[in-house]
Amino acid sequence: MTPMPAPLQAINDFVVKFANVNGSGSASANELFAKAILRMGVPVSPRNIFPSNIQGLPTWYEVRVTEGGWLGRRGGVDLMVAMNPQTWDADVAELSPGGYLFYDSTKPLPKSKFRDDVNVIGVPLTEICNATYDDPRQRQLFKNIMYVGALSALLDMDVPAIEQLIGEQYKGKEKLLKPNLEALHLGRDWVMANLPHPIGLRVAGADAVGDRIFVEGNAAAALGCVYGGATVCAWYPITPSSSLAEAFTKYCQKFRVDPESGRARHAIIQAEDEIASIGMVVGAGWNGARAFTTTSGPGISLMNEFIGLAYFAEIPVTIIDVQRGGPSTGMPTRTQQSDITMCAYASHGDTKHVLLLPEDPHECFAFSAAALDLADRLQTPVFVMTDLDIGMNQRLCAPFEWDDAAGYDRGKVLSAEDLEAGKEFARYKDLDGDGIPWRTWPGTHPDKGAYFTRGTSRNPQAQYSERGPDYVYNMERLLRKFETAKALVPQPMVLQSDLPTRHGAIYFGSTSPAMAEAIVALQADGIPLDTLRLRAFPFPDSVRDFIDAHESVFVVEQNRDGQMRSLLVNEFGIDPARLVPVLHYDGTPITARFIAGAIAARLRPAAKQNDGQEKVA
Repeated sequence: MTPMPAPLQAINDFVVKFANVNGSGSASANELFAKAILRMGVPVSPRNIFPSNIQGLPTWYEVRVTEGGWLGRRGGVDLMVAMNPQTWDADVAELSPGGYLFYDSTKPLPKSKFRDDVNVIGVPLTEICNATYDDPRQRQLFKNIMYVGALSALLDMDVPAIEQLIGEQYKGKEKLLKPNLEALHLGRDWVMANLPHPIGLRVAGADAVGDRIFVEGNAAAALGCVYGGATVCAWYPITPSSSLAEAFTKYCQKFRVDPESGRARHAIIQAEDEIASIGMVVGAGWNGARAFTTTSGPGISLMNEFIGLAYFAEIPVTIIDVQRGGPSTGMPTRTQQSDITMCAYASHGDTKHVLLLPEDPHECFAFSAAALDLADRLQTPVFVMTDLDIGMNQRLCAPFEWDDAAGYDRGKVLSAEDLEAGKEFARYKDLDGDGIPWRTWPGTHPDKGAYFTRGTSRNPQAQYSERGPDYVYNMERLLRKFETAKALVPQPMVLQSDLPTRHGAIYFGSTSPAMAEAIVALQADGIPLDTLRLRAFPFPDSVRDFIDAHESVFVVEQNRDGQMRSLLVNEFGIDPARLVPVLHYDGTPITARFIAGAIAARLRPAAKQNDGQEKVA
């Protein structure tokens, strides 16, 4: 018989996972739990894993308590709050040996439903609720708050911090405030009177949060668009990007309304579909407004023809793609980095688009604002490639920064004065050698600077032309523009190992938090790695230099086909054998344990292989 492992012992370094039913009202209680720990000065990294229906299907909320500051998923669960009988077996199986299983013990369960190597904590939540509340909905909602109270005793949490959060949530709603506080203490008092407490996992007050803020990437990107000067947003609802447009609406109502007249200084249109939304944004960009749309992979698929028009007619457009699992409908509420190649080459014919790759809400804010500048400067579509993991989960990040003295970069725009002074205007002619022509906005001058905007081939003066030399001139000029973009986009971040190494790793976007932790784990295991975090496409030459400096380079990404690796091979003509894919694509955010294990398995063939849901080729 295998001896029972010792109960896990940890202070401010463990993972709690809540298993609930969607629509049960658990989301606010689980978020309350995470924020209460944050109020104690201990960093948390929560992730909401939810189904794509309204209610009834399983949902999970994972909270990593991490005084060390690691904000990626670690892998493994130390405390499972198992509130969904439908997923019980899988939830129990996910627990680490010596971990803790918290459940509603109102109805007895057979011994076969438990594991011998975990610690079981039963609290009769339903029984307590039924004895206290008559209304069925109240019983469900307050049961969620009750288990937060129970956990506060088990984990030795600061109760005033929880009470303060509840008070803030229900400020001015005394009828809701009092019963929520009562439910909190019902759960806590029952544990205090009936169970040993605290358990081996504890939360101790710390000062590890600093000045960081706690915000979703979608809200951050929306605020970045406001600060970046966007006045037009056209969108169509799609998970997981809808909350970005909703946040932009909220911010515009605060910051884009004339205080004297009360008139809106913005236009936000929920279009009939994604095709209409991108069409409106292209029209607004042509007219001189800073405009954007937000969508996800299926929306990009529908937008391709208009994206090609904006590319060839050279109209500024910003597109924020909050990526999700595909193809087709795929997994609408799961995360992936699976739109990379589609966005880089969107539309038919020879196209190349600028992609910005933020790693967290801080960069969502900065890159969304920068995208509006780049779109104007380059006169082209610019994509901000975020994803569900960043967009819909709250994350600790550095405070947003903005220089009020910095003006917007509208690029090469001729004014009426320029035209009167005789400055040459040929809409599609490269006068400066950077591939970017000069443009005018409609109505700039009564009889100068006008041109016909077309998606067909034309000569440098914007006149229709099917002459081969005119077409080639424009296509090669567009490539020069793309080359110019290399110096304008956010540059990659390179981290050299303390020890000499022949191996490197390239990663980007939401993979970054888990990658940061994996690098440290590999270093401790005697596997040093140089790393490069991509922040944009086109790739600056420094990316090629990094690859050339290493015998092999791991490319870590969250899709099946190694899309970023393919982009690197395609753009640089690199031998594919030198780029080793590390791929994770089951819809959950990648973990530090997976990355470290996958790379170690390659560099140490005897290392344990992964379970097959992800692969290292």
